[in-house]
Amino acid sequence: MLEFLDWTFYANPLRTWLIALVTACLVYGVMRFAIKLILDQLKRFANRTNNDLDNIATRIMRDTRWWFEVVVALWAGSLLLILPEFLRNMLGIVTALVTIAQLGVWGNTAIKAYVQTYGERKAVDDAASVTTIRAVGFLARLALWTLLLLVALDTLGMNVTALVAGLGIGGIAIALAAQNILGDLFASLSIVLDKPFVYGDFIQVDKLSGTVENVGLKTTRVRSITGEQLVFANSDLLTSRIHNYKRMLERRASFSFGVTYQTSQATLKEIPEMIQKIIEAQPDTRFDRAHLKDLGPSALNFEVVYYLLVPDYSIYMDRQQAINLEMLQTFQEEQIRFAHPTQTVFMAEA
Repeated sequence: MLEFLDWTFYANPLRTWLIALVTACLVYGVMRFAIKLILDQLKRFANRTNNDLDNIATRIMRDTRWWFEVVVALWAGSLLLILPEFLRNMLGIVTALVTIAQLGVWGNTAIKAYVQTYGERKAVDDAASVTTIRAVGFLARLALWTLLLLVALDTLGMNVTALVAGLGIGGIAIALAAQNILGDLFASLSIVLDKPFVYGDFIQVDKLSGTVENVGLKTTRVRSITGEQLVFANSDLLTSRIHNYKRMLERRASFSFGVTYQTSQATLKEIPEMIQKIIEAQPDTRFDRAHLKDLGPSALNFEVVYYLLVPDYSIYMDRQQAINLEMLQTFQEEQIRFAHPTQTVFMAEA
């Protein structure tokens, strides 16, 4: 009744083909179940702990690709079959290549997840390390895929030693043809190691300014205060004068004003003390000096210098506004008149 199970196809009875198919399905089902079980356990750990490793492991397992599971299952089922030597070798090579590709996906996901997690944790407290870890992450992924490519080529039977030697000679030719690109690459490494600026710093290059958003291998992207994105070549940045405002410990501020020539000498001597009291009454400020600077064509000009103890520009503008308003009120009470650009013409009698 079940004689058809003895029918032979490609040197294997139909019964063996069915057993191999069932084995492949079982292996696929076991792999799917095991991955789901591991993911569920990792999610429970992640909900109970603040450790980043379980979150990274969850992302790694979630990136298990279906084609990897299918190929491994088919390879497991093929072990029960009698196959020609070249076909069995071919299945082994395909399985090995797929496994190498899956290892690359897992490794790439692990590196990206670690870099992202580290960046989110250190973005505020240690922005410099965020820039460094991003560059290290890229180099780690490049090294990972290069290593897996060499393993894959060795699996295919290629002479990897000769290939590496050939790549070395070819690399010299490529380096000569891509000097600008390599210059930007080494400039990127210099920026990462020397840290003239890092992610989140507000910098000014020539007359352009903005907040650093990303330090790449060839370019650095800066978000300007007007909203557009500025893209600088890394090599250009290293040869430019960079103003890093985020690393200011304090901000020096100066302003000038003029009073009329009708102001008495006694009042002129009191004006620096008035300005000093106004500035010292403001928080986060340190008075430096106030002097009658020069005798202008239409005004007695004073120069004032003070320091803001925090680098934030908006706070500086708030303090300067408060100082200006207090000066207006004080000068009005003391009947001190600010000078206007005027000229006095004296007419001589004939």
